[in-house]
Amino acid sequence: FALFGETTGEIDAYGLPVRADWAASYRGRAAVVYGHTPTPTAEWVNGTLCVDTGCVFGGALTALRWPEREIVSVPAARVYCEPVRPLAPPALPQQAGDPPPDVSELITRVRLETRFAGVVALEGASMATAIEVMSRFAAHPKHVLYLPPTMAPVETSSRPGLLEHPDEAFAYYRSHGVPSVVCEEKHMGSRAVVWVTRSAEASERLGIPPGGVILTRRGRRFFPNPALEAQLLDRVRAGADRAGTWDELATDWLLLDAELMPWSVKAQDLLVAQYAPVGAAATASLGAAAAAMARAAERASDPLAIELAASLSGRLSHAEAYQRAWRRYNWPVEGVDDLRLAPFHLLASEGRVHHDQGHAWHLSRLAALAGDDPVLQTTRHRFVDLADDEAVAQATAWWEDLTASGGEGMVVKPSTFVARERGRLLQPALKVRGPEYLRIIYGPEYLLHLDRLRKRGVARKRQLALREFALGLEGLERFVAGEGMARWHPCVLGVLALEAEDVDPRL
Repeated sequence: FALFGETTGEIDAYGLPVRADWAASYRGRAAVVYGHTPTPTAEWVNGTLCVDTGCVFGGALTALRWPEREIVSVPAARVYCEPVRPLAPPALPQQAGDPPPDVSELITRVRLETRFAGVVALEGASMATAIEVMSRFAAHPKHVLYLPPTMAPVETSSRPGLLEHPDEAFAYYRSHGVPSVVCEEKHMGSRAVVWVTRSAEASERLGIPPGGVILTRRGRRFFPNPALEAQLLDRVRAGADRAGTWDELATDWLLLDAELMPWSVKAQDLLVAQYAPVGAAATASLGAAAAAMARAAERASDPLAIELAASLSGRLSHAEAYQRAWRRYNWPVEGVDDLRLAPFHLLASEGRVHHDQGHAWHLSRLAALAGDDPVLQTTRHRFVDLADDEAVAQATAWWEDLTASGGEGMVVKPSTFVARERGRLLQPALKVRGPEYLRIIYGPEYLLHLDRLRKRGVARKRQLALREFALGLEGLERFVAGEGMARWHPCVLGVLALEAEDVDPRL
């Protein structure tokens, strides 16, 4: 931590940890000036300024004159130490005839016209942050064709002992005139965008690495190990071969939205630095305290001591449940056979964005692609007629079984990929998480504080989900229509800019 600060758990191509981009989400009033994160030039990002411009690596020595906020830099006389990672990584060549967006047009207020949600307005500061994140941390911009939208939570449940319940998801869609929904198992992993090609020629035509790329939901390369990425792409390609997907869709590339497991593949540092220490400290301290108070209560038969002993014992059980909750999603990965990829959207292929197909179409084709390969998983699901009370009750019981057996929960979506009411876009998905999984999100003892947590507001998160969904589909439509990067990539940056909005990350 002293060397790198908070990291994402990923390792870059040079074998170094990827630092968490805290500046992207900073919204404080105080200016923050920092170092130890070498960057080619000193630039303000959300009221923060990194003045480490890598003098020792042949960059420059930079200072900030305060309060004038004037940046002063003096070029280094020479390279005093060769860096492991270049201070300014070489730019990858653009494909001929496809220039990138004009950055100067994106750092003022941007208005992006979308087919599904009208105009999406984005602040220049947010777009500048997105450009900074994309340029410093993400894969090459030409490889980031799509970023998944955030997923909205259901309205808060009033049921005893529950923060979320399927009733609210069904009620939302029923009230907006949606006749049927699909309930999909929510896999506890990390969102992954898989762009796979049929041949090396197809990759070269698209300007992406041979075989394709696998990216995180923020546009970073998912695997620091290129060999592991290639092996997983081979499994997806072989699945498409077996299922006849290439020929059915007359395509030589596929873009999939998926969940990649285990969670620990991408979040190992988070598990080691946050979840495991919290659980260990809580069980150790509460265990000792509960035992001591139990002995005191037995000796004194004091009502207060007995009450305290019961309270500590209850808190210990919450801490133990928290330990069990996060450990379910963590297992060692030594090779591709230890991974599980569960695709649930076949987003696009040559010349087509598949939002015109219902979820039954997506799930059936992805099940065929997965076949009997243990690495490729089908997403368990059930379709529900919202006018059928028995079907709704069965879906609710299915969610209860999933969460009781350690599952995260389920995602409820309209049966159609895109749903509208009187021309207005409806939520594309609502997540309904189980009470045990929510311990990971809200803390071991969150069930003791449900009255306070029920006051959470979900409206802003839902608005973000709608705008990001619309931007994602708009960017894909522009790409498959043959429009250049200057047209489709601002939509990708728009999703990244919205992700920097100050919203409760637990939602």
